[in-house]
Amino acid sequence: MTFYLGIDFGTSGARGVVIDEEARIVSQMRHPWALVTDWVNCWEKTLWSLLEAISEEWRREIGAIAIDGTSSTILLTDAAGQPVDTPLLYNDTRGSLMLKDLSHIAPPNHTVLSATSSLTKLLWMQQLPTASQARYLLHQADWLASLLHGKLGISDYHNALKLGYDVEKLQYPEWLKKLPIQVHLPQVLAPGTPIAELRPEIAARFGFRRNCLVCAGTTDSIAAFLASGAKLPGEAVTSLGSTLVLKLLSRTRVEDSQYGIYSHKLGDLWLTGGASNTGGAVLKKFFSNDELINLSREIDLSKESELDYYPLLKEGDRFPINDPHLPPRLEPRPDHPREFLHGLLASMAKIEVRGYELLQQLGSDKLIRVYTAGGGAANSTWTVIRERYLKVPTFSSVNTEAAYGTALLAMRGIRKEN
Repeated sequence: MTFYLGIDFGTSGARGVVIDEEARIVSQMRHPWALVTDWVNCWEKTLWSLLEAISEEWRREIGAIAIDGTSSTILLTDAAGQPVDTPLLYNDTRGSLMLKDLSHIAPPNHTVLSATSSLTKLLWMQQLPTASQARYLLHQADWLASLLHGKLGISDYHNALKLGYDVEKLQYPEWLKKLPIQVHLPQVLAPGTPIAELRPEIAARFGFRRNCLVCAGTTDSIAAFLASGAKLPGEAVTSLGSTLVLKLLSRTRVEDSQYGIYSHKLGDLWLTGGASNTGGAVLKKFFSNDELINLSREIDLSKESELDYYPLLKEGDRFPINDPHLPPRLEPRPDHPREFLHGLLASMAKIEVRGYELLQQLGSDKLIRVYTAGGGAANSTWTVIRERYLKVPTFSSVNTEAAYGTALLAMRGIRKEN
């Protein structure tokens, strides 16, 4: 029997899932982020740690591996694949300094015209002293996969979307080719496409098959969508992790950078949506896990919260308001923490509703149901509050782990290849 490994590098930690040929989970492992000062070292050590956590019995039978990473987390590497500087994470806004010049070149309201897009980050990083050593631009998932298969400069069209890759024509557009880019842009494959076998030394070190294939990956939010069970136009997935990510399956492609909206190609349909900086990270700033559980149970669900917040850790949001200078709104602060939590949960639900309403106003299919993934899916109080505002049925995803969706991607990629 052949097994398939999906690895998820998300905003709150890394996870791995091994599935069998019937898509049943046979093994899971996780590695939460602590205080990280060196992301490159952390990612590499975590990858090896996840592989070591799989029992030898399963490792010998794994036929394919795929990795997802956070969207628009990028790094520049030298010719040998060694990072030349610190990566820029998904929510880093330093690329905003490049937006004015880029707006004269990229089409109006294009996905790259965002402070956090891969392209604005690349243009900003090219100004660093270390850029002269750089040869490749890689996304987080690309670089991690390269540690396994040994090939540089390969990505997938989910990760490459915010780099400016044209996912309809499956090529880099002419306007992008005219930019003064000093590194190799990645070759772009369909997510799940087999790239190469594991490097022999990696297979030997961990006891994998010599012919185990590493496949092109995806982003963490798309992996969560794949895991959810959503398949029909109008079905959506809200990922309640450190951030709030909305994905709505639509027959129409919706793109508008002024609202932080973009669409990913998913078979014959489009996965349209956006990501807000609100979410679980804000909750964890104010409450421990035990407090979140206990205070949620105390909330009176027969009453709506009168508090109107925009919960952010720092200024700036990407969607449904795309404003790098948007200030957090966390006042007034009620005396009882239960009421404060109620206000935060309700305000996040309103941001979610605003996001889905915006997608529909711009032409997506009408929202018919929402699946929920991420750690927040386990909070039944939050689910009731969200359903009140969304006014459509909400369900927990069939599987809430993005790593499960990435394992499915590896399995489908190998089956399609064969």
